[in-house]
Amino acid sequence: MRSLLFVPADDEKKLAKALGVGADALILDLEDSVAPQRKEPARWMAADFLAEHRAREDRPRLYVRINSLETAHWEEDLAAVMDAGPDGLVIPKARGGDDVHQLSLALDLAEARADRPHGATRLIVLATEVPEAILSLETFVGASPRLAALTWGAEDLSVALGASEVRQSDGRWTSPYRLVRDLCLLTAAAARVPAIDTVHTDFRDLEGLEREAREAARDGFSGKLAIHPSQVPAINVAFTPGAEEIARAREVVALFENAGSDNEGGEGARGVVAHEGVMLDAPHLARAERVLERARLAGVLED
Repeated sequence: MRSLLFVPADDEKKLAKALGVGADALILDLEDSVAPQRKEPARWMAADFLAEHRAREDRPRLYVRINSLETAHWEEDLAAVMDAGPDGLVIPKARGGDDVHQLSLALDLAEARADRPHGATRLIVLATEVPEAILSLETFVGASPRLAALTWGAEDLSVALGASEVRQSDGRWTSPYRLVRDLCLLTAAAARVPAIDTVHTDFRDLEGLEREAREAARDGFSGKLAIHPSQVPAINVAFTPGAEEIARAREVVALFENAGSDNEGGEGARGVVAHEGVMLDAPHLARAERVLERARLAGVLED
């Protein structure tokens, strides 16, 4: 999932438009973008949307951001949407692995009641919105086999910290948010799940979005959250390997394959190869293979 677009679940027009913007996933939001008095209609609108579109072959993945497990709303969210079969849920303001475990147990029962396969509902965790989560990020590792990705957020955290700004004058993150961004990336790698970069809240600043998305892809994030349809194309481009990157990755893989077939150990024996004056070893091969896999998933490279 390169682009994951938040859509208020109580807005029919935005829901209908979101299907055609090219996002890899839609996150039907029952939390921050929905006013308290709109929670109930939003749940049933989300359920109707899921039921109507989940059978489409060309649809994006459909996730639902439920309300925080610290509120009384999340159980009602599950009761409303699980029969409609979302691909997964987004957990906001997660405090640690215990929240993931608690929701996983609730999903075991909800899937059984809805006659869905056990484990079909995946979880994306917003892992840095409350300070206690940052001090226990390692608890997300191994918290549940349902874990599909980790992502991070700055706005809720800034309120908890009492910060007046989250970005510097040049648009880059201030120190606390650079820290939690990097910790999210490291924790996702330890959990062996994708890391998804947070939103760029100024949807008119496409230049800043493009820079931020390119830097995230460079550092190892696999995708980025979006809050406006106009952000989706730039995000998809940033997280899709370009022709030059694909060509170089193919060249590196071919060098190792040739080295393996020429090696006395036989085909597949891999060691160190020289390429353009640089010695390449196993991490370079793994990186190249990952580029090619990303290209296949994005549909720009055939098997």
